Amino acid sequence: NSIWVSTDHDEIEKIAKQFGAQVHRRSPEVSQDSSTSLEAIREFLNHHHEVDIVGNIQATSPCLHPSDLIKVADMIQKEGFDSVFSVVRRHQFRWSEVKKGENKMTEPQNLNPAKRYRRQDWPGELYENGSFYFAKRHLIEKGYLQGGKMAYYEMRAEHSVDIDIDIDWPIAEQRVLRFGYFGKEPLKEVKLLVCSVDGCLTNGRIYVTEDQKEMISYDYRDIVGIDLLKKRGIQVRLISERDCSKTLSAMQMGCIAKASATNKLQVLEDWQKDMGLSWKEVAYLGNEESDVECLTKAGMSGVPADACAAAQKAAGYICKSSGGCGAVREFVEHIFLLLEKVNSARKQ
Repeated sequence: NSIWVSTDHDEIEKIAKQFGAQVHRRSPEVSQDSSTSLEAIREFLNHHHEVDIVGNIQATSPCLHPSDLIKVADMIQKEGFDSVFSVVRRHQFRWSEVKKGENKMTEPQNLNPAKRYRRQDWPGELYENGSFYFAKRHLIEKGYLQGGKMAYYEMRAEHSVDIDIDIDWPIAEQRVLRFGYFGKEPLKEVKLLVCSVDGCLTNGRIYVTEDQKEMISYDYRDIVGIDLLKKRGIQVRLISERDCSKTLSAMQMGCIAKASATNKLQVLEDWQKDMGLSWKEVAYLGNEESDVECLTKAGMSGVPADACAAAQKAAGYICKSSGGCGAVREFVEHIFLLLEKVNSARKQ
């Protein structure tokens, strides 16, 4: 019914309101380093008697998807649970800790070493992952976030990231880049991929022969990736700032191409309008500052691993491969992952 951000920070309050949230200003008493989430929630409830159920979403779990929260809210409101919390399945063998100086052996906690099985054949165990805790008011007022008629909600592993220490931050970033975060907007199929030639399809190097002819190289894996897109009915178009018409013609890729494109965004907008596509249906792979506007506009954007810093900052996905070394194929695989999500959402 309402979305709140609890904070004692002016800048966080400003940003929260910009994105449509309401703000509860925490008191100094519950804003200490040692303050708990429960203390902040109980203070919030003291000011908002109209709230019967609280869904506490942890800011340190950025990969949480709205669809999970909708399902959990239904568990509380329609299935009668008093509290629901998030868990993730892990396949890790546990052993008892032996403290330094103790003269004893470690013991297995959840396995029999004499009948050790493969972890992929084991159903695993459920662990709290801290993404969210939903509870009814009467529990929270008693000092509980979990209690009464309890249930867990198992999250997918790729959505389960808890930022606890510094090393968790880049892991969270890569999860978001790999699996995407689509928020409340409906998913759309990609129908057009526009790829910058120099530095994406090629490695950006130009070889000049003695008779002043240009030569470039490209990775056959990228050509296979483009062919796979075409077989799925997705158009692929190429764009370059250079006058490389002869080179593109010699590559015989069967793609519409625009060379000498001094304004890449204008070319992209013309193609998008001519095809009657929304920006959500356009994917763009670029690598230079001249690609930044296109990367920002496109619904799905990517750059090779060796793209310039400005392009990397604007892109939604950073390939592990460099330009001319499989980056196009890798981005194609990323597009296929999106299509799987679209099909899954439609089935649901």
